[in-house]
Amino acid sequence: MLFVRYENFRQYVRLYPANTVFLAVMLVLFLWQQIDPGLTYRLMATNVPPASKEIWRYLTAVFLHAGWAHLLFNAFAVFVFAPPLERLFGSRRYVWFFLLCGIFGNVGAMVLAGNEPVAAVGASGSIYGVFGAFLYMALYQRHLLDPQSRTTVYVILAMGALFSLIMPGVSFMAHFFGAFAGFALYRWAGAKNLR
Repeated sequence: MLFVRYENFRQYVRLYPANTVFLAVMLVLFLWQQIDPGLTYRLMATNVPPASKEIWRYLTAVFLHAGWAHLLFNAFAVFVFAPPLERLFGSRRYVWFFLLCGIFGNVGAMVLAGNEPVAAVGASGSIYGVFGAFLYMALYQRHLLDPQSRTTVYVILAMGALFSLIMPGVSFMAHFFGAFAGFALYRWAGAKNLR
């Protein structure tokens, strides 16, 4: 099973340095948000002017979270599910992949919101990007995933889509565009190198 973590802390840090840094940044910023709640408003992605013109927010929003449950869910997903992709890509390419998926998820959510005021925080777009890459593998490179891992990918994406649609305050569009970005980026940048 690809998504079971057997590493101890030192092994995890050595094998998955990018995910370790992402988790550390998410935790530090979340603690900072508790001390300075205004940080969220200064760094979140939004389509409300004048902040909507600050395009760097599409990146900074990836590392912010809207509560302990949000942080723990996303940190768990990064900790457990993202490491195999970091190993496949290599840390440097994986960093670009993770960040671009998150940015694309936030941009998609803002663009499709139209005139409705929207704000977004969280690593979910990046996480769904990771699952988008695994979906490509499950569909077109089945030999890279064992049957249990393929089933896990299908179930998580199906449950995630349902959860995104029925839970208030969850951005279905950020999740969808993140997953789409992961699928497309993996096909473009990763699939040929991992046959």
